[in-house]
Amino acid sequence: MDFLKGRLAEQHAAGRHRQLQPLVERGGRLDFSSNDYLALSIHPEVVAAGREALTRYGAGVGAARLMSGNLALFHQLEEEVASLKECPASLVFGSGYLANVGIIPALVGRGDTVLTDRLDHASIYDGCRLSGARLWRFRHNDLNHLEELLRKSQDGGGRVLLAVESLYSMDGDIAPLPELVGLKERYSALLLVDEAHATGLYGRHGGGLVQEFGLADRVEVVIGTFGKALGCYGAYVAGSEILRDYLINRARSFIYSTGLPPAVIGAALAAVRLVRREPELRRRLAEQADYLKKCLIAEGLPGTPGPSQIIPIRVGESGQALELAEKCRQSGLLVTAVRPPTVPEGSARIRLSVTLHQKKPDLALAAGRLAAACRQLGLKPSF
Repeated sequence: MDFLKGRLAEQHAAGRHRQLQPLVERGGRLDFSSNDYLALSIHPEVVAAGREALTRYGAGVGAARLMSGNLALFHQLEEEVASLKECPASLVFGSGYLANVGIIPALVGRGDTVLTDRLDHASIYDGCRLSGARLWRFRHNDLNHLEELLRKSQDGGGRVLLAVESLYSMDGDIAPLPELVGLKERYSALLLVDEAHATGLYGRHGGGLVQEFGLADRVEVVIGTFGKALGCYGAYVAGSEILRDYLINRARSFIYSTGLPPAVIGAALAAVRLVRREPELRRRLAEQADYLKKCLIAEGLPGTPGPSQIIPIRVGESGQALELAEKCRQSGLLVTAVRPPTVPEGSARIRLSVTLHQKKPDLALAAGRLAAACRQLGLKPSF
């Protein structure tokens, strides 16, 4: 196993070595690394629903859903998700990663083509590789480059799948969904939109950016997670009834996985109902995000902040990002250095996630501490 030591040494030398840092308790530190955007993980209704399901059904379901692990509770959640996303049907998966690596290979294979944004999540890329389809990447949100590849794809035969995120997790920017829908229709492609960071935060019911743009009936495959704004765990795909039926029969990560624990399903069901019922949650989050951006601008951070609750503070080199993250931690500000290969070379950053765990004074304090850490290290980051 000596080769492992060598590879780890390479990770260290490149500033890419990662370690698990135990979080002893929640609170006490200003946590800007969480994706629990609406603080639903500690919402009394969500916690109570998870506890009730645990008491009623036990700790686990004991089998894959196609065996004996298919509680009625799963179907209730899928009906609520379909309603949230304004789609005929949905299907629950074990995680967002399992969804992407199961759904993409079920839809395309050898002889087909997948077009992906260069900043798509690793789970999308892994799903594409598993599929065996041709994989072409287009420059981030570059519609001209995408259309060039779509034209080229017409010569190869087979199906064409376009896979994008609606809200990009490391840049916090939004995909041009109306234009993407227009292109996929012009070239007879299928469109998969991963709404992991948008579900619960956009749209008239909290259904996401597909809903925000009024495109629910024009996007074939919508994927999302319960693990971010919904505060729980697991994932879903939303679309047509036939898509659901097909994936039950062809998505290997669904077929061969034990069903999620009842407590997780119960909590997710409560969270989905909450975001539909309480639009004030997402309005408050948007206000919080705008306020932090104003505080950072007041501290002298150059550039133009993006439109979402994800605020990247770009430093450049991995070592500098690590130093800044550590300096922030020493001041009680919990942030994470995001480095290649998660982001492109030369774009290492601190990624700030605004959540409802934070209050306005916390946001102002965080901006001040981040700016002070940058000055101490002689760094000049930007949005």
